[in-house]
Formats: sequence, structure tokens, C-alpha cells
Amino acid sequence: MLKALVITARPEQFRELGSNLNSLGLHCSVIDSTEGEIDGLPEKDPDIVLITANGISPDSELYNLPSKIKKARRLPVIVLLSKDTVASTDSFIGIDDFVVEPWDAEEVAARARMTLRRLRNVDSDKLIKIGDLEIDTDDCEVTLGGRPIELTFKEYELLRFLASNRGKVFTRDVLLDKVWGYDYFGGDRTVDVHIRRLRSKIEDANHTFIETVRNIGYRFVKEK
Repeated sequence: MLKALVITARPEQFRELGSNLNSLGLHCSVIDSTEGEIDGLPEKDPDIVLITANGISPDSELYNLPSKIKKARRLPVIVLLSKDTVASTDSFIGIDDFVVEPWDAEEVAARARMTLRRLRNVDSDKLIKIGDLEIDTDDCEVTLGGRPIELTFKEYELLRFLASNRGKVFTRDVLLDKVWGYDYFGGDRTVDVHIRRLRSKIEDANHTFIETVRNIGYRFVKEK
């Protein structure tokens, strides 16, 4: 099931729509934008963000939120507009699509899926996303929950290779060949050392990405 984070000033207004979206395979978690700070995304790991903008003025914090989300997490954003705010669509920087009220659950769900499919097709060759972990293969950059992760070149190459082959088990010899090259003369302990260092940088109590397969080697988790 796809996960949507809904940011709205009127959670009660969204209750029925959220229930209908859930039945259509789009699970919604709702944040009341009138309560507290909304600059940072909570630990909900959404696939897409929906923002309601009925009666929101152009100088509202919500008008800057889509671009903040793009910068922090690169998540697709759909704005649910009231008829009164359609003319102000251009004020929203960073939105991927919008739906005008009355908001129909089937239309919102369909647009969410189309947006995700379109963006994933565009980014599939350069961005690997697994939960909070993102690997930008164009810029050789890794982030976890929007936070940059500093890796050595071999740590990055090891992570990129494993993440590109999720669920597949590799022996230490194969990893040496694929990451270090067939002419590398170091022992397979090199792999263990790099795996340990890599785990210390991208894993914690809430994140596990690399699994040890006893007596065989390592694999990147298949689902996240």
C-alpha cells in the first residue's frame, strides 16, 4: 500500500476523503498544520505528500512548504486546492500536480499513482531510494532522512552495488570482484571491515539495510 502524508489546516474536513483513499490503497497519515512546527517531516516515511490549500493566503507558510519538502526529502507533492485558490497555483513552488475541489478520492489516488510513476521513471537511473536512504548515483551522494552521509569511495561503491541488487546474496569473493576488482590482492576481511563501517554510518535502532547471511555473505534488504 502506498503511504501519503497529508498536511492540512482542517483535519476534520479530510477525514472522509482520507478514509476513502485508504480503501483505494493510499494510506494517509494526517498532520494538523495549525499545531506546531511543520518544517521537518515526521518519521512516517511517506511515498507522497498531499497539502490542502483551501483559503490559504499566498504569504502562508504552506505556500513555501512544497519547496521545503523537495529540498529536504525529494518527495512528490500534490496540492488539493479550493476553487478560490486555483488562480494562485503559480505561487506554489515545487508542486508536481494539483486537484481542485470537490476532491474525489478516485481522482486523488489516480493522480498520486501517476505522479509517482512519472517521477520514478525519470529518476530511476540516477536515484536509488530505500526508505529514508537515498543514493544519488549522478552526484555520488548519500542521504539518510535528508541528512548527508559521508562515505569513502569504496564504502559508496559497496553500498551502491548492494542497493542496486536488493535481496540478492553475495559472497565476500564476489563483492571483492565487483567492488574492488578481480586483481585486488587483499583478503575477504576487507569486505567485513567495509560492511561494518558502512553499517555504522547508515544504520541505527530504526534503520537496518544490510543483512549478514551466515556462512555465505551479505545482502541488502529486499523490502523497506
